[in-house]
Amino acid sequence: MVNVGKYNTLKVIKAVDFGLYLDGGEGKEILLPTRYVPKEAKVGDEIEVFIYHDNEGRLIATTARPYATVGEFQFMEVKDVNKTGAFLNWGIMKDLLVPFKEQKKAMRPGKWYLVYIRLDHVTGRIMASARIEKFLNNTLPQYERGEEVDLLVADETELGYKVIINNQHTGLVYYDETFQRLEKGEHIKGYIKEVREDEKIDVSLMPLGYQKVEGIAGTILTALKAQGGYIAVHDKSEPDVIYALFRCSKKAFKQAIGALYKQHLITLEEKGIRLTSSN
Repeated sequence: MVNVGKYNTLKVIKAVDFGLYLDGGEGKEILLPTRYVPKEAKVGDEIEVFIYHDNEGRLIATTARPYATVGEFQFMEVKDVNKTGAFLNWGIMKDLLVPFKEQKKAMRPGKWYLVYIRLDHVTGRIMASARIEKFLNNTLPQYERGEEVDLLVADETELGYKVIINNQHTGLVYYDETFQRLEKGEHIKGYIKEVREDEKIDVSLMPLGYQKVEGIAGTILTALKAQGGYIAVHDKSEPDVIYALFRCSKKAFKQAIGALYKQHLITLEEKGIRLTSSN
C-alpha cells in the first residue's frame, strides 16, 4: 500500500505512450507521466516517486520534489486565493490547498506563511494548515543534551529565534548565542542544550561541551597551518571577527585556544596566536 504525500519506491508494471504505470499495491496502478519518467526506465525497474492526488482525485506519481511532504512544517508562498481557500506554491505541478478554516488569518497572494502538511481525514487528500499549534507534539520531549537535531526557523521573539525541532517540538535559540542572521523558513542543524522543567527547549547552533571545544580547536589548527602558522586574532578580538574566521562564539574560541595552549600546540602572542615550532 502506498503512502500518499510521501516518497515511495514502486515497481514499473506497464509502459504506455503517455508514461509508466507503477504498482500501487492491492491491484492499483499509478501513472507516472512521461515528463517525469527517468531516462532508460523500463518495466521491472523500481523508481522513487512522490504520490499525490490530481485534480480528478486520482493517485498520480512524480519524480519532482515538493517543498514539503505530509508530516512536515514549511514556509510557502500563496499563488492564488479563491472561494475554496488559498493555494500554495508546492514546488510541483499541483498547488497545495489551505482551506479557509485552516487559516489563522486571511491569506493573501504573494505572501509567505508557515504551514503544516497533512492528510484530510475525510477525503484522504493532501492539504495544509496554518494552525500549526494543533500539530506540534505535546508529549514530554525525550531529547538528550547535545543531541543533534534538524531545525526550521519559525519566528523571532524578544529573546531569540523560535525554531521547530525535528518537525515535532518548538525550541528557542537565544540571540546572544547566535552570530549570524537567521531567516524564517531556514533549515539548519542544531543541538539540544536543555529541556527545562516547564518542558521548554533551549537549542544551540553549535555542539556542546568538550566536543565543541575539540571541534573548534581542530578548525583553528587547520586555519593556522593554512596561514603559515600565525593568525592575527586573540582572546580580545571582536566577536564578529572571530565568528567570521572560525564560525564560533568568542567564548568557544577562548576555550579552544586555552585547550590548544595547554597541549603545547600553540603559543599566545600579544596580537595573535601561533603554532609551536614542534607543531
